[in-house]
Amino acid sequence: MAFTLIELLVVISIMGLLAALILPTMGALKAKATVARTQTELAQMATAIDAYKAGKGFYPPDNPGNFMVNPLYFELAGTVLTNNGNRYQTLDGTGRLPVKQVPSTFGISGFLNCSKGGGDADAPVAASFLKGLNPKQVGELTAAIDQNTDIKLLVASVGWPERWPTQPVPGRPGLNPWRYVSTNPTNNPNTYDLWVDIIVQGKTNRVSNWSDKPQLAH
Repeated sequence: MAFTLIELLVVISIMGLLAALILPTMGALKAKATVARTQTELAQMATAIDAYKAGKGFYPPDNPGNFMVNPLYFELAGTVLTNNGNRYQTLDGTGRLPVKQVPSTFGISGFLNCSKGGGDADAPVAASFLKGLNPKQVGELTAAIDQNTDIKLLVASVGWPERWPTQPVPGRPGLNPWRYVSTNPTNNPNTYDLWVDIIVQGKTNRVSNWSDKPQLAH
């Protein structure tokens, strides 16, 4: 039995109405899932930082001049001095940075969670506090210039839209680092501020360790 033109138009209208009802719901569910994933990663980062504090007696240093380009990855992953003490390398071998480049990159003189070696039984031994990271949670600040340089940052797996007018890290489209302040936190005095901004449905949402709910950032 064939459809008449009117019946066909009615069916198309109903399908359009259903789509209009379903699509916003699907968008809202996707947005909620995106925020939830970022909040899970926030908890993961906070757990690692707190474990560092418990083990070292102090919080990981930040970058006083740039809270986005911070040394969290190197500190939480743990480092060892190689190349006759001229290069830091993370315990997992993925991050490398010449000692002389640390101040210009991260605003600090050196990494504290580091195995010094030298045969002294009392020498500091580095430990890794990062557990269960997936590859999307580690970003590369700069392409490796040579075998001695591979600068890594802890990032949100929700990347920054590459076509967004502004980028968190100029020259690195899509890179969305965790922002971290331990020197003088304004939201969590005596501990640390940790947050990241993500774009959800065209709005900038801030997921942070001082609010249980995402905040709209301006």
